[in-house]
Amino acid sequence: MRLPLLPLSLSVALALSVSACSLTQPLRKPEPPVPARYAATADAADLSANAADLGWRAMFGDRRLQSLIELALRNNRDLRLAALNVEAAEAQYGIQRAARLPSVDAGAGLTRQRTPANRETDPITPAAVQNQYGVNLGVSAFEIDLFGRVRSLSDAAFARYLATDHGRRAAQIALVGAVADAYFAERLAREQLALAERTQADWRQSLALARRLKDAQQAGGLDVAQAEGQVASADADLEARARAADQARNALRLLLGAEPPEDLPEPLPLDRQPVVTRLAAGLPSELLFRRPDILQAEQQLEAANADIGAARAAFFPRLSLSTSAGFLSPGLRNLFDGGQHVWSFAPQINIPLFQGGRLRAELRLAEVRKSSAVAEYERAIQIAFREVADGLAGRETFSRQIDAQARAVASAERRAELSGLRYRAGVDGRLELLDAQRQLYAAQQALLDLRRGQLSNAIALYKALGGGLTET
Repeated sequence: MRLPLLPLSLSVALALSVSACSLTQPLRKPEPPVPARYAATADAADLSANAADLGWRAMFGDRRLQSLIELALRNNRDLRLAALNVEAAEAQYGIQRAARLPSVDAGAGLTRQRTPANRETDPITPAAVQNQYGVNLGVSAFEIDLFGRVRSLSDAAFARYLATDHGRRAAQIALVGAVADAYFAERLAREQLALAERTQADWRQSLALARRLKDAQQAGGLDVAQAEGQVASADADLEARARAADQARNALRLLLGAEPPEDLPEPLPLDRQPVVTRLAAGLPSELLFRRPDILQAEQQLEAANADIGAARAAFFPRLSLSTSAGFLSPGLRNLFDGGQHVWSFAPQINIPLFQGGRLRAELRLAEVRKSSAVAEYERAIQIAFREVADGLAGRETFSRQIDAQARAVASAERRAELSGLRYRAGVDGRLELLDAQRQLYAAQQALLDLRRGQLSNAIALYKALGGGLTET
């Protein structure tokens, strides 16, 4: 049995021993089009650490938010689709990689044929039935990769698989940040709704006071009309806040991909959220290996470069090999006797002579796509740098702005309290009290917006630095 397998073994060994001459040029990545350091990072602590190393449980200390992020990572449909895309890209790479190895098939068959009798020439010999048994091993049309075309296609598929995996990691970072952002938006809407309810109650008391003063002939109908208009405005604002709270809850539910459980921990107010807002940024060069979207763009560039190598190799001859070895016999008993072995060896070379410009156009297309991939890579770096710079600018200013707004709220509270006393004493008119109450309400809403903005800025900076991939 060894003799008929010898040609097949030699053919496979020959195919695997031929070293491909790759026409793919080494990739030269462009220099990052960003400064060497961020303008807002002045201290050494900012340069020696990086927020990407901070797990999302340490970043977001609210236990309710941690439970929601954990739920979203299990159920979010976008993240699930990203994971399925990775599996599809891995399978595609497996298909392309398999083309670099010969495909060996085994077969067995039986041919049964009846030969009719020829009464005119041989009246004695009857009709005959013939059997033909066969088994074989064979390699069919395996391309010997002389110029690296198949290898380049395999390298391109592998790079796209890695790019898809980086895309999944980028989707996870985006999801963690989106859930946190939606959670704080929902908390803001709830606190704004509670503030609107308290304000409505206060203004209703002010309306009742105006009516009592009018009944006592200490105020006119104008004061009552102004108070009624103020309460109507509060009623309208209350409905708007309630609608915003419902919509914020719906947005959060969509990100979770499932209904939140009933046994979630109690939420914390915005001013007591244990969120790390003072994040270390490191150096801009660290973004190149910490941001999955940049790594994704880099792998897309690697794939485009490999496609150029495959397009160049298409101009050269292709050598393919078909070979088989086995046994063929009219009887099953003596099928594997030494004299029944058969083999075939059929190399074939194809030389592209005239393609109507197709090969040159494919090469040009591959080169243009690589240029586009370079631009996308540089653009991803610039966007990442801008996002980090914006986050650092917010990090430096939000705390001071919140302190100033808190002082404005305290001042508005004192003014509203004094205006109420002066109105009851008949020193000031209703218009002064109305203006003081509106100013206080606006200042309180602005303070809530700023606290929400500070949290959003911390989330944006955390995502921009590549944080959110690790849990702890």
